[in-house]
Parts: sequence; C-alpha cells; structure tokens
Amino acid sequence: MWVEKKRHSWLVTVVLGGFALPKIWTRTLIVTGISVVVTVLYMTVPAAHVSLTATPFSLIGFALGIYLGFRNNTAYDRFWEARKLWGSLVNTSRTLARQTLTLLNGDAAELRAAQVELVHLTIGFVLALRHHLRDHSPWEALERTLGPEAVAELRKDSADANVPLAVLARLGDRMATVRRNGWIDPMHVPVIEASLTSLTDIQGACERIKSTPIPYSYTVLMHRLVAFYCGLLPLGLTDTIGWATPAVVLLMSYTFFGLDAIGDEVEQPFGVDINDLPLDSIARTIERNLRQRLGEPLPPVQAPQRGVLT
Repeated sequence: MWVEKKRHSWLVTVVLGGFALPKIWTRTLIVTGISVVVTVLYMTVPAAHVSLTATPFSLIGFALGIYLGFRNNTAYDRFWEARKLWGSLVNTSRTLARQTLTLLNGDAAELRAAQVELVHLTIGFVLALRHHLRDHSPWEALERTLGPEAVAELRKDSADANVPLAVLARLGDRMATVRRNGWIDPMHVPVIEASLTSLTDIQGACERIKSTPIPYSYTVLMHRLVAFYCGLLPLGLTDTIGWATPAVVLLMSYTFFGLDAIGDEVEQPFGVDINDLPLDSIARTIERNLRQRLGEPLPPVQAPQRGVLT
C-alpha cells in the first residue's frame, strides 16, 4: 500500500508518478500513435477524409463511464471489506490474547507455558492466514514463532492444504486441554469459543473474497470496450478539432485505461501490488501487540520501502 505523505496538489499534478501508468503506457502510446496517423492523413490527404460524428462517441463514452464506475466501485467494495476483516482480525487477536492471559488460573509454571503457547498459536494463525491469502509458503514464518516441533506436527495435519485452519484447530485443541485441566471457569468457555469462532469467520470471509473475483466477462468486456472506444476516437474528433486530436486522444485514453487498470489492481486486495492491503505490516502489528502482552522482545516495525508498505 502506498503510504507516502500527500504532496501539494500541484506536485501531484505535474510530478511523474502514480501506479497505473506503468501498466497502461503501452496501450496509451499505441492509441495516441493511431490518432497521430489518422490526424495527419485527414489533414493532408483529401481522399482520406473519413470521419464519424462525435455523437456516438459521446453516447458510448457516457455509458462507458458509468460501466467503469460500477466496476471500480465493486472492486473497491471488495478492497474495503477485506480491510475491515483484517481490522477485525487485529481486534480479535488482541481480545483472545487478553482472555488467555486473564481468564486462565492454575499452577503457575504449567499455566504460564500454556498461555505462551496459546498466544504464539494466535500469532501463528495470523501469519499463516497472511501467507495463505497470498499463496506463499508459511512454514519459515511459523517455525520462527512456534518452533520446529510444532511446525512438524502442523505439516502432518495440513499437508500444505489449509495451514491457518490447521493452526486454528491446534489452538482449539489446546483450549480444550485447558478446559479439561480446570484452568478456566466453565462460564468463561463460551467467551473463548466466541473469539475462536470470530477467527474462523474472518478466515472464511477472506477466502470468499480471494476465491470469488468479479466475473471474468465483466473484465473482458471492459477491456474490449475501452480499447475499441479509444482506438476509434480519432475518427470522431479530427473533423471538429483537427490537429488537437492526438492531445485529446492521449488524455481520454489515459483516463479510460487508467480507470480500467485501477479496477484490476484493487479487485484482489490480498496481492502484492502497490495499492493492495499491507498484510505484512498488519500481521507484524498483531505480532508486536501480542508479544508485548507476553513481555517478549518485539520484532521491528514494518517500515515502508520507497513509500510502499507491504
């Protein structure tokens, strides 16, 4: 996620930057090149005076703008829902750690070991979910948090299928052991179970967003409409604005291609694009908060690299 401090509006306007341009500059230059050729032929070769009126482009452009807005709003809704889910994950993880450290009572040594393991498993769930949503291997991160023996057991349970689910199951098993040992009041068991259920719901909702993209037909149709519209636009402008046609086509194509690219980028919020959610940073925040409650050394804060927080 781009987190650099906001510049003055004039700097934002004139300084080269933004993250849609690297993805659309080829298409933009091609369409602008076509408009230059069409304009030169129209203005210098009388036999090439082929022109369309601006009316169909006005009508299509209006509809296309509405369609782009609908698709981008849908994509942003997915992005914002994902951010709210990870905000809930922050709160639920903190709550579960607090409950673990305050609601359990028993022999000091055994209880402390159980509490540390439960909090570490909560951290492990967050780390495993982050890697799961990004299709990365979680084992190295889990080994640093849970230790080699626990990771070896998790490998047997999950076999790379759904690691966060395996961690959550292990967390539930340890909570059941705590209950059987009488370290928690029966009245507090539903409270702990509610936190575990919340973690399950968060994972399921994140997986729903990841596995259910916007229907592909929307994306294909949008790409085609924008390409045809921008490619044919010079034919509707040369008769009216003459030599200024390439400049107008450049601006219009940058606008439509840019909006199209932004929708593609935020559609999958769990990726590693510049404007995707900073899952590494959020997970590191949770880990620091929970380790702080245990009195353990804290990992460093996830700092942005060149203005980008991953």
